[in-house]
Amino acid sequence: MAKKGIAMVTTLALTALAGVWLYDYLPAWYNPFAPLSPLDPPTMVTRYKLRQMANDPQACLALLDEARKRDMIQYRVQTSTQGNCPLDSPVRVQSFGEVKLSSSFLASCPLALSSAMYVQQQAKPIGAAMMGSPLVRIDHYGSYACRNIYHRANARLSEHATADALDVSAFRFANGQQISVLKGWKESGPRGETLRALFGQSCLYFGNTLGPDYNAAHANHFHFGMRGFGICR
Repeated sequence: MAKKGIAMVTTLALTALAGVWLYDYLPAWYNPFAPLSPLDPPTMVTRYKLRQMANDPQACLALLDEARKRDMIQYRVQTSTQGNCPLDSPVRVQSFGEVKLSSSFLASCPLALSSAMYVQQQAKPIGAAMMGSPLVRIDHYGSYACRNIYHRANARLSEHATADALDVSAFRFANGQQISVLKGWKESGPRGETLRALFGQSCLYFGNTLGPDYNAAHANHFHFGMRGFGICR
């Protein structure tokens, strides 16, 4: 029994030391114990932390406020809603800093935060590098809609019913160029390559990203949703 006790104490001590090492020396975006930051690059740990924000609305709103101070997003907090598709602590996204929107949209806090990180860390630099011009606007078909998937009567509720998904239709740049998902997805050259890069990198931030190759219903937009864990089609 004494040997088992010593072994248990040794195991606990080693576990504690490993935890200290993780917290002190592992970069925050690889450390599951470190707080999430809007500046954290996309890793499996970052994506896990983003998902956890759904369980802690106040922590999520605090991170969203930090992102606003860094000019990553402009938004206003909305009151929670009731009814068939209730929303808890939703926000209305007005812009992603200097990147404007075709219209504001209602979003869950995790969707707003994930979108702000994606635009800041991926969409803006990809657009500037590949199109030779800053990204200035994102067009979309909306987010919140109290409905089932594909409007089918017997299907489960869509992510749109909880404001956990955004459908993006086009990207516009300062030099006047525009790339729509419908027309640009199969293009060769910079426009098509830029659009496919924008889609590919979005997979790092959302639970699921669906595009034109998924099915005909997504031929004209990218679906950025919070369900799942890294589904990219």
